[in-house]
Parts: sequence; C-alpha cells; structure tokens
Amino acid sequence: MPVTEFRRHPNHRTRSIELVDMQSGGDVSRIVTRGVGHLPGGSVLEQMRYLQQHGDGFRRWLLNEPYGDPYMSVDLIVPPDHPQAQAGYIIMEAMGYPLYSGSNTICTAAAILENGVVPLEEGDQTLVLESPAGLAWVTAHNRDGRVQSVTTRSEPAFVCEQNMKVNVPGWGGVRFDLVWSGAYFALVDAESLGFALMPGETGRMAEFGLALVEAARPLVTDQHPELGGVGPLPFAHFMGPLEPVEGGFRSRSATYVHPGVICRSPTGTGTSARMALMYENGQLRKGETLETVSPKGSAFLGRLLGEAAVSHYRAVNTDITGRAWTLARSEVLLDLDDPLVDVSDLEGVLDSGPAA
Repeated sequence: MPVTEFRRHPNHRTRSIELVDMQSGGDVSRIVTRGVGHLPGGSVLEQMRYLQQHGDGFRRWLLNEPYGDPYMSVDLIVPPDHPQAQAGYIIMEAMGYPLYSGSNTICTAAAILENGVVPLEEGDQTLVLESPAGLAWVTAHNRDGRVQSVTTRSEPAFVCEQNMKVNVPGWGGVRFDLVWSGAYFALVDAESLGFALMPGETGRMAEFGLALVEAARPLVTDQHPELGGVGPLPFAHFMGPLEPVEGGFRSRSATYVHPGVICRSPTGTGTSARMALMYENGQLRKGETLETVSPKGSAFLGRLLGEAAVSHYRAVNTDITGRAWTLARSEVLLDLDDPLVDVSDLEGVLDSGPAA
C-alpha cells in the first residue's frame, strides 16, 4: 500500500485518505486504510523513523483540531518487512510515535480483518502484524463476520529500575518504577498519592502525570538495549490496589499519555508493564492474569505467559485481550491551502513522490 502519494482530486491542492475509526476500551484509533503510499525504509521501525523525521505533519494533521483531537491515535497500515507478518502498522499519538500499543493493536487487527485487508475467517484466526517494536502475535476470535475479541502478544516487557525517586513540583518526593513495555513507563502507587482512579480525578491525574514525566525525564534512559533511541519518557501509569480474583488479580489503573490526557482505556502496554513489575516482585506467576479497569470502567485482561530476556534484563511475555468496535468509515479531505493546517513537512512528504 503506497504511503507518500495521496490520491489526487481534480483540484491538485486537495488530498484525501480513507479512515476506519475504531475504539477499544474507549480509546479511539483512526486506521488509515487507503490514500498513502510507499515510505522509504525496510522494517516498519525504519518506515516509522522516516515518517517521524520527514513527514510528522501527517500525524499532527489527523490528531489536532479541526480534524482530530489529542485523545485519538492514528494507525497507518504499511507493508511489512518481516516474512511472517501479514501487515505492518505505524502508531501515532499526540505524544509522538510509540513503538507498540495494546489498544491500537486491538483496533488495527480488527480493522484489518473486518475491512478485508486480510480476509476474515470464522472462529479463531491467527494474524501476525509488524509494529515498530517487532512482531505482534494476534489471535482474533471471530463470529458471524465480526471480530468478537482480540488477544495480542507483543515483544517482552522488563523492569529497568525500581524504587527511583524524583522531586515533583507541588507533590514532593515521589517514588516510581521504570518499566519498558513498548515504551518506558513510570509506574506509581495511586493510593499513596491520594488517587482512587475514579472519573472525577482524571484532570488532577493528568496534571500530576505531566509533572512527574517532566521531572523524571532527566533521570531515566532514552535508550532501549536492542532498539536504540526511543525518545524521552512518555508515560506514567497509576497502579491501584490489587484485588484477588480467580486465576489472578483485578486492579483499577490509569495511564497518563499527553498533557491533559488520561487514557480512556486501561492501556494494554500499561497492563503489561504492571505484570512485568508484579512478576519481578514475586506477585504474579506464569499463567496468572491481571484485569485492569480504567477510570471510565473499561477493562483489559492481561495474562503472564512466561519468562523471557531482553539483553541483560529478565523480561516477561504477556498477552492482552480486549475488543474493538467500529465507529465510522470515512474519507478525510485536506486542502493544502487550509490556514489551520501546518503543511510544511506534510507537503514535503506528499511532493517527494513514491520511492524507487
């Protein structure tokens, strides 16, 4: 599928793309299914880095007013490089380009199957997607031509450092654990900070999340031991108390992702990060589950699959199960003369033409 060549209208100052808007756990993902062309690079990670460096206007166009809002995400379907993958996808959010996301993977997998990018099969169907972080192994549970739920396993999660402490303006000293799960997360104990993780607290949680991330960035690494530079610390994850349930635990949870934004879903990567920390601390064993519940009341079910390794770190494999729902199928138009859209690097990508 091409990525730098938009379908042209008779008016050559107008471009268009086709979207499928999905939601999982309340988080909206805009899946770009048509209208973009080839990105230079082999792997999806290389394609993502090209887009990040030379065409970030595409992300800003679809996530900023008047075309979108920062609560949304964009998933651009691209050709995979890995021979086992059936499709690739680049994840774009208000904070930038996360290498992996559970809710985005659930939405993208459902959109790929329900819109015929990969033919949907009744029953359990295996789908392998290439994300910038590597392969996402997906099992779609299909019935009557619809994806009823998606279980996705990504690359391993690991604890980078525990019991870090930072002075957060207005909050004093705050302890956090640094965990990799598709991005680096600062995990904090919600109860110790006075949060019950309920809907009325999201504004205050977003204020704290921004202050924590900004204060912690100088203290934490921006390097992944295998993927290289991954940018500054993007996320804070609030951990509620653990409630024992059959086969594992349940916990209220919340994730800060961008100034003013607390995810509506409990986030798949946040859930995996929490499971990695629980395993490291002897709280969760292979085969056990963690159900995370967002302030909006939506839930994801995580399962610990077993131990893994990332460089010298002890890591864990996990999977996340959730469901995606179709909100809209649409054609979005961009007039390059629109004064509310910064088309500088966006137009540069469009004008570059398909790569050889």
